[in-house]
Amino acid sequence: MSEKLGFEELRLKYKDVLSKAFTTNNIDLLDSFSRNTNEVDRKAAMDQAFRDKLLELLVENPDILENYVCFCIESCRRHMVTPTMPVVLLGDIFDALTLNKCEKMFAYVENGVNIWKEELFFVACKNNLLRMCNDLLRRLSRSQNTVFCGRILLFLAKFFPFSERSGLNIVSEFNLENITEFGGDNSSTLKDSLDEEMVVDGEKTKLSIDYNLYCRFWSLQDFFRNPNTCYNKIQWKTFVAHSGSVLSAFSSYKLEAVELQKSNLNRLKPVNSDVDMQGSNKEQHYFAKFLTNQKLLELQLSDSNFRRCVLIQFLILFQYLTSAVKFKMETQELKSDQTEWVKETTALVYRLLAETPPDGKRFAECVKSILRREEHWNSWKNDGCPEFKKPKPPVAVDSTEEVKKSRKRRKPVGDIIKEYEAQDKFYMGNNELTKLWNLCPDNLVACRTKERDFMPSLAWTNTKVALQILGVHEKATNLPPEDKSTVLDEDFWTMLKQCRQILEPITEAIIRLESNDNNLHKVVLTLKNMKSKLLFCLPEVIIVENDVKDKIPENVDQRIQMCLKPIHYAAYLLDPAEQGAELYQNQNLEAMGFISEVEQSIGLTVTPNLASYRPRSDFWSRRFLWVNVKEIKPTTWWSGLCASTALCKVAVRILIAPCTSAVERPFSTHSHIHNKKETG
Repeated sequence: MSEKLGFEELRLKYKDVLSKAFTTNNIDLLDSFSRNTNEVDRKAAMDQAFRDKLLELLVENPDILENYVCFCIESCRRHMVTPTMPVVLLGDIFDALTLNKCEKMFAYVENGVNIWKEELFFVACKNNLLRMCNDLLRRLSRSQNTVFCGRILLFLAKFFPFSERSGLNIVSEFNLENITEFGGDNSSTLKDSLDEEMVVDGEKTKLSIDYNLYCRFWSLQDFFRNPNTCYNKIQWKTFVAHSGSVLSAFSSYKLEAVELQKSNLNRLKPVNSDVDMQGSNKEQHYFAKFLTNQKLLELQLSDSNFRRCVLIQFLILFQYLTSAVKFKMETQELKSDQTEWVKETTALVYRLLAETPPDGKRFAECVKSILRREEHWNSWKNDGCPEFKKPKPPVAVDSTEEVKKSRKRRKPVGDIIKEYEAQDKFYMGNNELTKLWNLCPDNLVACRTKERDFMPSLAWTNTKVALQILGVHEKATNLPPEDKSTVLDEDFWTMLKQCRQILEPITEAIIRLESNDNNLHKVVLTLKNMKSKLLFCLPEVIIVENDVKDKIPENVDQRIQMCLKPIHYAAYLLDPAEQGAELYQNQNLEAMGFISEVEQSIGLTVTPNLASYRPRSDFWSRRFLWVNVKEIKPTTWWSGLCASTALCKVAVRILIAPCTSAVERPFSTHSHIHNKKETG
């Protein structure tokens, strides 16, 4: 076939071939005829040919239309037409047929739900199928075509997954347009054709319906369609009053014989009926919308199905009011007395359901079970309607050898040790031991650290002895007697020593950070060590009451959190000796974020460098960079050894920032920075 043929020529040729292929049920004929054409041109012309041929078949039997759609589906699987074409044809069919024929044709759509779920059709056809079903629903009457409407909705429920957003009421909205109008219809109704009195076994049982009860009964529908109005104090009182009247009427007039309804309804049936009497008991009830005429209410209250509908409305409303719904406002919560009323009324409603024939008790249990299951759906909606996934079946393992093969191969210990040696670290085979052993690789250096010095200082001992000698010296006449007794009291020195133990870690931290050196990278560890020293000495301190002592760690944590900022985490991360070893995950993220802000401000891209810096790969895999890293200042290390990297400029800019300012050091111990006076 020539590729120069236009769209119209292709469409006509394809239509002729399609007619022959469909008549002979030979799809290979259509496939072979279309192979020599460009795919885009072929599909566009073939799609139109299918629709043109459909116009000729619309007058045929519905079975032929079903076969034609099946023929189109097979053409889709052979990539001759677009995947949406079968649903487009179905839409054209439903638009052209009468409702009776549409109902018969829809059975084909229902039976083919597995076809529409196939990967080839689902994504391409789901919107077209939804549009087709909505168009059908708009043509149908909910009261006259109830079954057909239900079939369409059930099909959509089977076709779309539970997590399909278009079918979910995500924010729990109510259908506020479902307004029930009442009180204005004075025309004659079904009630006019019935007797004013209802007779059961020769006894008169009249249910009097006054206008008050009628208005209260139908006013309840406003609360059922919008339950949130019950959280209003005034509306709640109205609801309680109306509910009490209606439920009281239900309780006072019980349905003990269903024959009453049957006898009245049978009077309306035609005398000559061709309906088989054996099927007369299988009545179908459709309640798309109840009539609200006042004259009908007496009959409606005598109908068990009507009563059940109203009582179930109460139960659904009560469940919503007492359930935890994600989209409720904070003010939408029942008070204790309201909750108690709901609990008591729920029990009353279940009792009335059990007393309503036929099979009242069984029906009440079914309703209770359904509402219990509804709680699971409510929880699912509160969780954001997550997608349902089938659990994966367990993998059957036949032998021990297969179990060994399935296990993940561990990294050899020798390789792990090599990795740690490359970083000048020890590997002890246990995470905690490895961490402890690498706090200070040199044991002798660790023993000489200031933290291991538990001997009291000579200055402290000399001061104590000197003052006690002064206290007993006979020439110390200028020293008041109370001061002498205080100096000689051992309890005084014990308390003073404990005060010193508490304040010393804080003083050491201040002295460590107060200088003109670039100490920003030391802030995180300094504050952490200060906290650990405080917690170590705190249990031995007796000058502080226990309740105050318990609050000290919490207060210290709060102060540290106030002090530490993302720049401190970033500086600690960029300290080559530590590389942020003590940072938590959230602190790591804050550090990365700050580094990213700095790189953007100076117009650099350092993310690749940062990714290889911590694991010491690429440029940082060179061993000489890490040999004396603890003796070199971080700024020197970056600007000297790592000056060729993009991360260098960002690191130096962060590390040279001062960790304190003169204003923050009003009584500094460093006289070479500023005088020992308040500088605020």
